[in-house]
Amino acid sequence: METENTELDWSDINTLKEHWSDLDLETRKERFNALPRIDAEELFLSFGPDEQIELVNELPSVEKRSWIRLLALDDAADFIQKMPANDRQDVLLLLDAVSRQEVMGLMAYAEDEAGGVMNPRYFRLRPDMSVEEAIRYLRAQARTPVETIYYAYVLDYDQKLLGIVSFRELLLAQPDKKVREIMKDELVTIPEEMDREEIASLFVSHQYMALPVVDDQSRMKGIITYDDIVDVVQKETTEDIQKIGGMQALDAPYFKTPFLSMVKKRAGWLMVLFVGEMFTATAMASYEEQIQKAVVLALFIPLIMSSGGNSGSQASTLIIRSLAIREIRLRDWWRVLFRELASGLALGLCLGSLGFLRVMLGGQLQSGLSEHTTLLAITVAASVVGVVMWGSLSGAMLPFGLRKLGLDPATASAPLVATLVDVTGLVIYFSVATALLKGVLL
Repeated sequence: METENTELDWSDINTLKEHWSDLDLETRKERFNALPRIDAEELFLSFGPDEQIELVNELPSVEKRSWIRLLALDDAADFIQKMPANDRQDVLLLLDAVSRQEVMGLMAYAEDEAGGVMNPRYFRLRPDMSVEEAIRYLRAQARTPVETIYYAYVLDYDQKLLGIVSFRELLLAQPDKKVREIMKDELVTIPEEMDREEIASLFVSHQYMALPVVDDQSRMKGIITYDDIVDVVQKETTEDIQKIGGMQALDAPYFKTPFLSMVKKRAGWLMVLFVGEMFTATAMASYEEQIQKAVVLALFIPLIMSSGGNSGSQASTLIIRSLAIREIRLRDWWRVLFRELASGLALGLCLGSLGFLRVMLGGQLQSGLSEHTTLLAITVAASVVGVVMWGSLSGAMLPFGLRKLGLDPATASAPLVATLVDVTGLVIYFSVATALLKGVLL
């Protein structure tokens, strides 16, 4: 429901953006329709397809057409793909014939591919044009909507990309020079089937305003601009964070996700993790005899399990993110392995020292065991070192294994790694205890 605040200026689009989520659907439409057309267009274009559909879906076709034709072709494709399947054809018919064909071409690509993000309208030139001819030709092209005005792309008669030239270079060049003489032919291009996360990495690496999309024969298909990829990066990052949290990625914002759908996406992983934790009970049952002989060992089980789980969660989160932003590659697995072994040892020694002090300062933990406190402290400390090393190694290597299998590394969520390390951590703990305390407490 709308937040009552008579001091808010609802005619200001920044106020509307800030409080949009506080308004119910009817109030949103009312505020939107009360705006001057120019402000309404600016607000409409600032929204994603879900909000845009809410505002115009029930309008008469004539009014809906005017709003849909405001959208860039790639945004129009996103808008239509978000519509119910039965309504998509009707919305496509609201576009002019040329735009309709271009949008249908974009919709043929998968949503997470470069072809599904690109815009097929861009400035194009021929290599044998003079600079003066090129400027006149670009001026003529500017009468139709294009995605960006910063670059022009030089194509041959087969539409193969030969080079790129900026408007600044054209304006500063001698009028009689040929375009081929001033164009740059060392190009960074995006294959039309490249994944969105890889595209984002290219933009981060090269810091261009736009990059060309080409097919496997180097024919120009469209361009992707920096602002196109910002939304993609946000969406991909949100999906990765949700997966790292131990759940399936949501397909819509939190409040727009149906209750049953959200429960389903969360319950699946929770059940998998619950089954995994059952093995912890199985592992403990196998060491029941040792626990009965030295009940004091059970006191430190939470300490051991949390140490391994936390170190594994840290390592998996670091590696998942580093793989996502291309800081590390699959071929770097062996370097990561040795680095995490060293890190695990250093971290284990830090935590093991704290564990040793905890046991030593605990005094007489159980009647008649005071003379064995030092040996027990060594057992706990050695177990912590082993478990932390194993947790770090497991957490780091699991994302590599998933990527090698063609799966999303983010699936190696922190809860999953913690669950796996819990079970193996118990085995390490009781194995160390058996080796050090046999004949003393066991």
